[in-house]
Amino acid sequence: MKPRHKRIALIVAGLAILGIAATLVLSAFRSNLVFFFTPTQVVEHEAPQGRNFRIGGLVEKGSVKRQPDGVTVRFVVTDTAKSVPVAFTGILPDLFKEGKGVVAQGKLGADGVFLASEVLAKHDENYMPPEAADAVERANKAMQESKKTLVKP
Repeated sequence: MKPRHKRIALIVAGLAILGIAATLVLSAFRSNLVFFFTPTQVVEHEAPQGRNFRIGGLVEKGSVKRQPDGVTVRFVVTDTAKSVPVAFTGILPDLFKEGKGVVAQGKLGADGVFLASEVLAKHDENYMPPEAADAVERANKAMQESKKTLVKP
């Protein structure tokens, strides 16, 4: 083999190895990527079926129901426009309360109930996850706009 052919073979082999490495990195990144959706988006079927995603908003007042097994909790997450029921088996964060911000990660069941594998509560009095705060603000604006259009002059 001529030196020129050896260099070309090394370059091709290097590019192949680089391509394989890039494919593995992107595959790992894609499997760990989790998107955030609001209850309105979930109700409108914009959320993926059969894949993990996050849902966030406020815990609806009066919706927290503890099951007899002592570990399963059912509650409703709302963005003030739409609501989604959530079921979670595990220990809730200490700061989890009705009327407060929450983000849950899991999958949407066939019955429309979000099956959470993880629940995150707000950190302090003034904190709400940015995505959840934005979703609540957009829903409130949409409700105000719809009320304006319904009012007759």
